[in-house]
This record gives sequence, structure tokens and C-alpha cells, in this order.
Amino acid sequence: MRDANLPRDWARYLAHHWRDLPDIPTWLANVGIVAAAVLGAILLHALAFALLARAALRHDSEGGAAMVERTRGLARWILVAVALASIQPLLHLTRGQATLWGRVAGLVIPGLVGWFAVVTLGNVVDILSRKADISVEDNLRARRRRTRLGILQRIGAFVIVLVTICMMLMSIPSVRALGVTLAASAGVAGIAVGAAAQPALKNLIAGIQMAFTEPIRLDDVVIVDGEWGRVEEIRLTYVVIKVWDERRLVVPVSKFLEDSFQNWTRQSARLMGSVFWYLDPAADIARLREQAGAIITANPRWDGRFWNLQVTDTKLDGSIELRGLMTAKDASTAFDLRCDVREALLDYIKREMPEAILRRRADVALTSPLSPAPSPPAAPA
Repeated sequence: MRDANLPRDWARYLAHHWRDLPDIPTWLANVGIVAAAVLGAILLHALAFALLARAALRHDSEGGAAMVERTRGLARWILVAVALASIQPLLHLTRGQATLWGRVAGLVIPGLVGWFAVVTLGNVVDILSRKADISVEDNLRARRRRTRLGILQRIGAFVIVLVTICMMLMSIPSVRALGVTLAASAGVAGIAVGAAAQPALKNLIAGIQMAFTEPIRLDDVVIVDGEWGRVEEIRLTYVVIKVWDERRLVVPVSKFLEDSFQNWTRQSARLMGSVFWYLDPAADIARLREQAGAIITANPRWDGRFWNLQVTDTKLDGSIELRGLMTAKDASTAFDLRCDVREALLDYIKREMPEAILRRRADVALTSPLSPAPSPPAAPA
């Protein structure tokens, strides 16, 4: 039978009367409280993540299971830090030690929470990006989603880091007081900082605008400053373009909103390529058109949509310009198709139609062998 003199609330009793327990050194009591708090946080973490892992497996969520594994260790440290911060009133500490304990907790906990938020945001974006497969033939929607997710992730991470730093600084009374003191001069300082950081802020705002207007997307084929390449990375303030010869062109984000550039895959990855030949006017156009059609339709890179061959111009040097048009599923395939058709038709002209090769003509005055030779001019007297 339970003794009626014992208090019903053991936790409250121990919280108020543990110092009255005899023969327990203060440092040992502090160590015991800290160890109990850490052990309790670890047990709570293990229970919570066991339930989360089971829920992810029950729903057959591969991305959810990956997120649980990636955040497991960081969440353990957050719970331990919160537990240690919450037991500070129970510890027998001097005023200086208590102040130091609170300062460290005010720096560590916001930092860990901000880190956890950034990692969680990255995991969510990674799960959503996996659903946008850009390896398919028609990948316009997938590239649009990945581009928007990437930009929004960087914006979100920037905001989280900024808020985290502010929370960590606000936990220091001297810094908080300094911020209040400087509030009166914030207008002049803001103008000075804004003027100094104008290029960075300009590109930052342009990056946010690009996330919604989408002038370019990941894997778009673009021509910028005369360079042909694919959009490899879209950062918050700059874009990395992989040029055809493996070089990387780094372009500020604001350039894509202020200057003109070519985007070959804005609406679709499919393209129409052109090939030009400069031939002699004596070329048989009908035969060349028939041969060009046979070459294009037999090439596996042609997507079957359209092709033609036309005389599009005559030049001052006496040549004629033939233009062949052909379609392909994407830019790189169109480039290879154009090269194949150009080489194949030139080979056909060399073998089967040499008269189509451009010849230079000139008017030559010939003298008949039966006509009398012109008499030499008379010698001067």
C-alpha cells in the first residue's frame, strides 16, 4: 500500500528538493542531471525516428526514407541541445556559468535548427527533382520544374541562413543593444550599402525574377555572345553554360533579362537545321533534290517531320546557293544530321555530278589560224 506521505508528483518534488538530498556533491548532481537530459533526448530521438522510418516504409516512399536517414543525425544533436538548454534552471551554477550556458545555447540551437532547415529543404527539392526526368525525349516540363526548384531552393537557403544569423546575433545582449542603437542611422547606412551592393542585389533580384519568368531552363540550348552551348547550372546570381568544346561560360543572371540571346529550345527541344551548298549554275537541281531526300530520309537522326532543298540565292561570283532544311529531335542531333547530309551530298556531287562543282569563267578572245596575222605597227620616221 502506497504511503500517503509521499508526494504524488515525483518530478515536481525532485525539482524543488533535490538540493536537500544529503551527501551528493554539487558537481555530481549536475553531471547526473546532464546525463539524464542527454539520455532522455537520445531515447526520444530514437523513438521518433523509428516511427518515421516505419511510416516511410509503410507508404513505400523511397524519398521519405532517404530524408529520414539524412536528417537523423542532425535531429539528434538538436534534441540534445534543446534538452541541455532546458535543464539550465535545475543546475547549480554561478551567475557567470549560467550566463555562459545561456549564451552558448542561444548560438548553438538556432544554428542547428537553421542547418536542419537547409538540409530538409534540399531533401524536399531532391525528391521533387527525381520526379522530373530530363532524360526523356520531350523534357520541356521536366526542365521547367527542375529550373524553378533549383532557383527557389537557393533563395530559400539564402533566407534561412540570413534568419539564422540574425537569431544567433540577437541572442547576444550587447549585439542586440548595438542593433537598437544603430537603428537611427539605418537609413544612411542602407543607402550606402545598397549603392555598394547594387550589382549583387541586381543579380539576386534577377534570379528571383528568372524563377517565375523562365527565359532559360536547365539543359536549354542557347547562343550567348556568339557562343553555342547548353545551360548547365542556374545559380542565384549567375548561369553556367557548357560550350560545345567543353569550356564553361559564366554569365550574370541579369544578362538574360536585359540583353538579347538565342534560346533554341524555348518551346520545344525539336529543331530545324539548315545546310548550304554553293554550286555551279549547270547543276541539275532536280537530281540533287532527289538525292538529298534519299540521304535525309535514310538517316536515323531525322525525326520524319520535314525536309526540303531549294535554290535560295545567286552570288556575284556566278555560283548558286542551295539550302537544305531538315528536322531533328534536339539541337545536338540536328547538328550531327546537318554534318551527315552535307558530307553525303558533297560526296555524291564529286562522284556523280562533277559539273555541279563551281567553275570560274572568263571571256577569252581567240584568233582564227586562217586569218592573217595583224601587221606590226610602222616604225616611226
